[in-house]
Amino acid sequence: MTDPAALRATVEAWRRAGESVVLVPTMGALHAGHLALVAHAKAIGRRAVVSIFVNPTQFGPNEDFARYPRDVAADLAELAGPGADAAWTPEVETMYPPGFATRIAVAGLSEGLCGSVRPGHFAGVATVVTKLLNQVRPDIALFGEKDFQQLQVIRRAVRDLDLGVEIRGVPTIREADGLALSSRNRYLDAAERAVAPRLHAVLARIAAALREGAAAAPLLAEGVAELSAAGFGPVQYLEVRDAETLAPLERVAGPARVLAAAYLGRTRLIDNVAV
Repeated sequence: MTDPAALRATVEAWRRAGESVVLVPTMGALHAGHLALVAHAKAIGRRAVVSIFVNPTQFGPNEDFARYPRDVAADLAELAGPGADAAWTPEVETMYPPGFATRIAVAGLSEGLCGSVRPGHFAGVATVVTKLLNQVRPDIALFGEKDFQQLQVIRRAVRDLDLGVEIRGVPTIREADGLALSSRNRYLDAAERAVAPRLHAVLARIAAALREGAAAAPLLAEGVAELSAAGFGPVQYLEVRDAETLAPLERVAGPARVLAAAYLGRTRLIDNVAV
């Protein structure tokens, strides 16, 4: 579906029939992680809507917007498997018509981590997700926990703006060797793909030590050194944060996350592990 009025009419018909609606927002280039989200949507709701939109406002001027993988036809074929009920695939002009002038900025949670190295990124995310939620008007929206800071930013925006949608995080889907599934993984060459799982291994090792009461600083310094030696660079951040507020932590006394972003060749990888 590409027309907002048709989308709205379809969803309203489902609602009149008493059917719940779950949204899975994506930028396409669908992989098994996305399909797991769709399967989860079908398990918890009657109707699943998947949005496919590569959002230009969340990319910086030197980022990979132009080369981000796009194949809507292949994505639609993939969605038949888990049984998605509709795909919302708007054009850029539909999402951002001439004169569009509104941005949603979430203070605090959007600062630091990816917010520091990708200025404006989370304003783009919060704005487009708010639009998607208003267009689809789901009961629940699902987001993968791999983008953990994004998940917390969206939760805050939805809460602050009284959007009336339940935001649920879904655990990261991984390859057998631990690499978090991502559309950007297809950028990796064979040698880089062999190294990429080290990111998760380092995070998991740090999380295990933190659970035993270790201080964060020496663990993080060792982690950065290990990633750099393995071929990652630059390591944009490797940090321990409170899981709710994303405040930096030196020791863990409650729910926390170890989060990292690092380049491997030209590919930017992010990941996080719960403590």
